[in-house]
Amino acid sequence: MGLSDIQNAMAKAATSAGRSVDDVTLIAVSKVQPNERVEAVLAAGHRVFGENRVQEAAGKWPEFKEKYGGVELHLIGPLQSNKVRAALELFDVIHTVDSEKLARRIASIGAEIDRIPRVFVQVNTGDEDQKAGVPLDGVDALVAECRDLGLPVEGLMCIPPVNEEPSLHFALLAKIAARNNLTGLSMGMSGDFERAIALGATHVRIGSAIFGDRVKA
Repeated sequence: MGLSDIQNAMAKAATSAGRSVDDVTLIAVSKVQPNERVEAVLAAGHRVFGENRVQEAAGKWPEFKEKYGGVELHLIGPLQSNKVRAALELFDVIHTVDSEKLARRIASIGAEIDRIPRVFVQVNTGDEDQKAGVPLDGVDALVAECRDLGLPVEGLMCIPPVNEEPSLHFALLAKIAARNNLTGLSMGMSGDFERAIALGATHVRIGSAIFGDRVKA
């Protein structure tokens, strides 16, 4: 597959769900991809990209942003406290706020540098011990805390458990978002984005289906 194939599949999924594809943002996940692959997607006109690691993103995106106008960069991987400043300077949206400590750190440094990206609260919908994300019973409190801190909370994000039907988790995330008056739903990847769109995804995160298999360092 490639960029145009994914865009066509997204449009078909949106139409089937009675939605406009314009309401779904495609985040091209460029982590661990050679620069030439990333630049090919940029050259094709796409401008919304996702990265997992601050350090990797810092090594490639300042130059790309200078060369290509209108790039919007999303952090979709875990954010460590000591990387918050660098993340706020580079990213436009952070999808992985999962603790009050991290939220406070973002608010504090954001005030210092006068730049706070839009944020999503990451929810551990499967309550998996090994996975990042706020537990289900802590979502409402964290959303409230983020709002109290002045963070622009756009929505919720999840990564469903590998061995469970993702639609169940997408539906759960949508329910929690509605309860908190949030419209953003960052959910769906290469293998399940059509189902995510059917259940209200506003952002889908797709990597290998656009770029090809990841290249490991």
